[in-house]
Parts: sequence; C-alpha cells; structure tokens
Amino acid sequence: MTTQYPSPAQESVRSLIPARIDRLPWSPFHTRMVLALGSCWILDGLEITIASNVGEKLSGADRLGISTTAVGLLATVYLIGQVVGALVFGQISDRLGRRKLFFITLAIYFGGSALTAFTLGTGAASITFLYLTRFIAGAGIGGEYAAINSAIDELIPAPYRGRTDIIVNGTYWAGAAIAAVIQIPLLSGAISPAWDWRLAFLIGPVLAIVIIFLRRSVPESPRWQIMHGRGAEAEESIRFIEHEVETTTGKHVDPVDEQKAIEIRPTPSAGYLTLLRILFRTYPGRSTLGAVLMITQSFLYNAIFFSYAIVLTHFYLGPDADTSIYYIPFAIGNFLGPLLLGRLFDTVGRRQMIAGTYLLAGVLLIITAFLFQAGVLNALTQTIAWCIIFFFASAGASAAYLTVSEIFPMEVRAKAIAVFFAIAQIFGSVAPLLYAFMIGSEDNPSTSGLFWAYILGAVIMIIGGIVAAVLGVAAEGKSLEDIATPLSVVRATGVGGA
Repeated sequence: MTTQYPSPAQESVRSLIPARIDRLPWSPFHTRMVLALGSCWILDGLEITIASNVGEKLSGADRLGISTTAVGLLATVYLIGQVVGALVFGQISDRLGRRKLFFITLAIYFGGSALTAFTLGTGAASITFLYLTRFIAGAGIGGEYAAINSAIDELIPAPYRGRTDIIVNGTYWAGAAIAAVIQIPLLSGAISPAWDWRLAFLIGPVLAIVIIFLRRSVPESPRWQIMHGRGAEAEESIRFIEHEVETTTGKHVDPVDEQKAIEIRPTPSAGYLTLLRILFRTYPGRSTLGAVLMITQSFLYNAIFFSYAIVLTHFYLGPDADTSIYYIPFAIGNFLGPLLLGRLFDTVGRRQMIAGTYLLAGVLLIITAFLFQAGVLNALTQTIAWCIIFFFASAGASAAYLTVSEIFPMEVRAKAIAVFFAIAQIFGSVAPLLYAFMIGSEDNPSTSGLFWAYILGAVIMIIGGIVAAVLGVAAEGKSLEDIATPLSVVRATGVGGA
C-alpha cells in the first residue's frame, strides 16, 4: 500500500492515494471535517437572510438613513463579490492548495461582515464603506465555495460523496432558518435601533471564529498534493487520515490492491483560458450539463426567494405585514430536502435523482400556478406549496453543485466550480428583476403576471430536468479519477467520459 515518489530525474508518480481515500469507512473524522468545511454554506444562508431583512430597516433615520434604492443594491454588491471571490480564489485554490484557502477566505468574510457592523454616518462615504464591506464579505463566501466543495469531494470516500456534498450544500437553508429565527427578537424593537442591525451583522463573524478552530485539524487534500508532485506531504496527509479513521472507529483499514494505482505526471496549474478549452472542447456534454443545471436552479431560487415577501404582501397580507415568520418554514423545507433525499443520489443514481427532482419541482410549480390563478391559496397554503416544491428543488439544486465539482479533472476542479457558479449568479441576478416586473407594483399587482412568472420558472426547471436525463453522468460510487481522468494521469484504473 505504498506510493512511489519520483526522484528529480523521474517523470511520473505511481500512487494509491485515491483508492486509499475511497476505501475508507465513514468515521467521526469525516463528520468533523464536514462540520468544519461545510459551514460556509450556513454562513452564506445566514448572511443573505440577515442582509435581506435588516437591509430594509437601514433606511430609517434612527439607523443609517440611506435610500431604498441604496438598500436594494446591497444584495447586488454582495452577489458581485461572490462571483469575483469565486473566480479569484478558485484559481488560487487550484494553484496553492485547498487548506490555505480554508483560512484565507474565512478571514476575508470575517473582516467584511464584521466591518459592516461598524458603518458610521449617513453620507456618501458611509454608503461607499457599506458597499465595500458587503463586497468583501461576498468575496470571502464566493472563495469558500470553490475551495470547500473541492476539498469535500476529494476527501470524502466515493460511496458517501454524493449525499455528503448534497447535505452540505443544503445547509445554506439551515443558516437561513437560524437567521430567520434570530432576527425576529433581535429586530423586534427591544434593542436600540442604533445597535440591533449591527448585532445582526456580527452573528456571522462570531460563528466564523468557531469555524476557524474546527478547521485547524483538517488536513490538505492528499489528492491535490499528489497531483502537484508533493509526494511526501501527500503520504503524511493520507496516513494522518487513516490513523484518525482507525482510532475513532476501532477498525483496521485494509490494504489497497496495487492494481488500483494511478500513474501521475504532475503538470503546471492551468489558467482560465486553458480551463475553457478543456470544458468546451474536451467535455462539451458535461459543460452543457453543468451550465444548464446551475443556471436553471439559480434562476428559480433567486426569482422565488427575492420575491417571497413581495408575493405575500401584494397578494395576501397587505403592505405593512411582517413576512419574516414565513421564511422559517420555507428555509426548513429547503434544508429537509437534501437531508432526507441526499442518500438516494448515491443509491438510486445521480442522473435519475437530479432529473427527477428538477422535473417534479417544475410540475409542482405549474400546479401551484393554477391554484394561485384560481384564487384558492392564502398566505399559509402558498407557503406550504413553496415548502413542498423546494423540498425537491433544493435537493436538485444542491446536486447541481455536486455535479460541477465531480465531473471535471481535478487540476481544474476549483476553477470549474468558480466558473459555473459565476455563470449561475449572472443569470440568477436577472430573475428577481424579471419577476418584480411581471408581478407589478404594490398598488396594482398582476395576478396573471405572477401566474406566468410561475409558469416560466417551472418550464426552466423542467428544461434542467430533461438535460439531466439526457446528459447526466453516472458518478455514484465511483472514484473521482474514474469519473474524470486527471490531466496529469499517465495510467488510471478508469476513464472519465466526455
């Protein structure tokens, strides 16, 4: 079960490290690692929900007194920061390693979000500072997505990779639920308006401090190390993991068959131009699959989430209603979908489950559209309908992130996640504007407009489901190297498809 490392004169490395990772049983080590790394999604869900609900209160004279338009741009600046962060740190993660980025991106998020709470004054300088801190916080979270998803996929044994990644991605909604619960008493008026919104923005940074300590025991990805010619470091990392698994489970880890070795010739890190060539020339089908899945889920989620309160106030509750309580069941439904369905993506299969969740979400949204048009829904039943729809849509959306993180070669994995994440955010940012236009104004909301907005979202999800059924990759239970052969591999046990 040894790995042969090259002398300076040798050209390649023969390694069993991927097979050694994939044959490990689930252990407390893996649980701790997932808690330490997957928390970035909780932070993002918490951050978005707090910012969305706190933002509208910043226009008050007893807080920052900024305009409604300026408040509306906060989410846009944060999303732009996410895109920039994903692209920048995706490149750095593939070049410098996953573990270094664990701390850099979290520190950047911590700084940006914490500084938001210390925005002072009411003039142009104050607004500029506010936007800058939201951009920085978004950049940190965007960088987290690229580095963390790569690391989780590379460290989790193949039989558990699908459900783990999907559940981790779904914890975004656990963060949203936590924020929705916390902000109700926090913004109830019991605390001074000069401090309540500041305390809300400090919740994420406090959680980030805890996460930093959890991440100290997470090793670098041995897969990344071996692909970059760091043989001794890779051996040290895999032995640490195997020791942790044996110690925490009390089970002996069996040796790996030498025939499962791969032979690697380390290659220089590829830039984004090389990545685009690899994606659309070598993997055209997979690139189409990844783009469609990410775009369709992003469109639906941004459309519904950012028009959530508008629909409730315009059509059911009235303009002065507090809609924050309605976010809690919606967030819980979104979290339960990946949690309860995640295992099926490893057992039933990726293609079947992704296509099924997308198609079912689309069909249920069409049914909801007709129920809404018929006038049989109220605020409660509309929320229940959304919860059921997004129970399935959330599992599918989480699987979209899983897909783009496992179907491309390891050397470009983090950058591939960053590219598809950026594409999804760009298209997703259009959805709230389009839905707002179709719904109409508060004084004259359009029932037919919302009906067709629902139909549009449903059709888009159904398109995603059809593409998944046709182009989906059967990645369940397979080693990452068998799903997509690394660019640096000379000989492997499996061959990744195109």
